[in-house]
Amino acid sequence: MNKLVPFEWITALRFLKEGRMQTIFIVVAVAIGVAVIVFMSALLASLQANFLKRVLTSQPHIQLIPPDEVARVLRKPQEGEVAVAIVQRPVQRIRSIDQWQKVRSELTRWSEITNVSPSMSGSALGVRGAASRSIVVTGIDPNVYFNVVRIPDYLVAGQVRVLTDDILVGTELAKDLGVNVGEKIIVSSATGASRVLTVSGIFDLGNKSANQRSTFVALRTAQALFGLVGGVTSIDLTVTDPYEAETIAQRVQAVTGVEADSWIKTNAQFFTAVSAQQTSNTLIRVFVGLSVAFGIASVLVVSVIQRSKDIGILRAMGTSKEQILRVLLIQGGLLGFLGSLFGAVIGGGGLFFWHGYMRQADGSELFPLVLEPSLFAVAVLLAAVTGVAAAAVPALRAARLDPVVAIRG
Repeated sequence: MNKLVPFEWITALRFLKEGRMQTIFIVVAVAIGVAVIVFMSALLASLQANFLKRVLTSQPHIQLIPPDEVARVLRKPQEGEVAVAIVQRPVQRIRSIDQWQKVRSELTRWSEITNVSPSMSGSALGVRGAASRSIVVTGIDPNVYFNVVRIPDYLVAGQVRVLTDDILVGTELAKDLGVNVGEKIIVSSATGASRVLTVSGIFDLGNKSANQRSTFVALRTAQALFGLVGGVTSIDLTVTDPYEAETIAQRVQAVTGVEADSWIKTNAQFFTAVSAQQTSNTLIRVFVGLSVAFGIASVLVVSVIQRSKDIGILRAMGTSKEQILRVLLIQGGLLGFLGSLFGAVIGGGGLFFWHGYMRQADGSELFPLVLEPSLFAVAVLLAAVTGVAAAAVPALRAARLDPVVAIRG
């Protein structure tokens, strides 16, 4: 067996075995550090995935909208004439995007854009009996729009049927109007047009304000209500990489000439919070990693001091400096590797326990559990590398020991 195992490994394992209490303590310390890294990284990744899911499945990544109407001064003052112009912002009408079919055809050819969905939105009044509420009516093509805003995922009653005389309403609006699935409401727009629509489904977007005002109807129904037959007020897009939405939006605006707003721009505070969360996660990893490295280094420094005579004897027997160096580096790597294995198991187990314990009021999960195998592999690898790096200084010190001085003590 000894002939098959290199001398450096035999010596390193013997040193670790003889100082078993130190070995146990440092392995436990490394395990705790790695467990914290795994637990915090997976927890923050799960929470971030949950936040992104809620934000990105309830709104488009990019939305194209018509430009605002702006009043202009019709006559410039003549030379020598003093004129004070008062320009008031005009009332914004419901306007269609010019040549929206051409814009849609152009964007469907972009590889980074996955869905292109034209829609029509406007304010209206929802009436049932003596109850009335101001609502936002969004006309959609469900075959495409539900790939952008995943209304079926938020449905709590009925079905996601959007035919000519159907309407989907939020939970708060249904409560305010006192309607259930299958009952009818009257929707009246500012143009004077009105339609009697049947509630086919009730959804919950997780936002009370949105649930009080948001409704969805067929695109042709909305066009008829707002007197804009054949027009659309927005084009909703999804992209392959949501974090590149702002860059793609700027390119879309430059190419099409239509104003494009990304979810990053419209949710600036949320995006800032996500970025801050990622920064804090990185800082936690760095500081925990540093504490693990210093723990391994301190134990190995003590080990070198305690084993100075042993190292001196090995040097006197012909062991080279490089071999002594490798012995200490192997010790550091083994401490980091063993500790990281236990830490990964503890961190993963703690996350499973926390996920099962933390539940919402209805008993459903608080957040989806995101466990990437790469996280455990990277944690184990980094801990082993950290152990080797932490052992570098003690290893160099041991390799430089003078055999005569070390033996004399």
